[in-house]
Amino acid sequence: MKVTGGCWTAAEGEVHAGAVTERTEDGRYIVVGGRRWRATDPLIPTERAAELRSALMAWRREVRAVGGTAAERAARDGVQAAKVALGERGRPWWEQTHAERRQRWETDVPLPGHHEPAS
Repeated sequence: MKVTGGCWTAAEGEVHAGAVTERTEDGRYIVVGGRRWRATDPLIPTERAAELRSALMAWRREVRAVGGTAAERAARDGVQAAKVALGERGRPWWEQTHAERRQRWETDVPLPGHHEPAS
């Protein structure tokens, strides 16, 4: 199996592009179509995780909408901010204290059109 780094938001057992997601034994990664992606921090409260996934999807739509323009960088920064808040990018969530994890997921992640994401 080819394993690469990366990030993806998915619940175990979901189907993406015809591939069922699975978690690694340690729960740190999901595997989709033979590729390994960092899993969302499992300690994030359900409601907050849903808010962050919604923001992530909004920023991904914004990237597609403004691609090739000066606004693309800000949209990509929004994707990055949401992924970091979810624990899918940045310092791995399993290396953080509970307080650091909470601070990460409680960080404001603005929606497109509201204000620029903090870098």
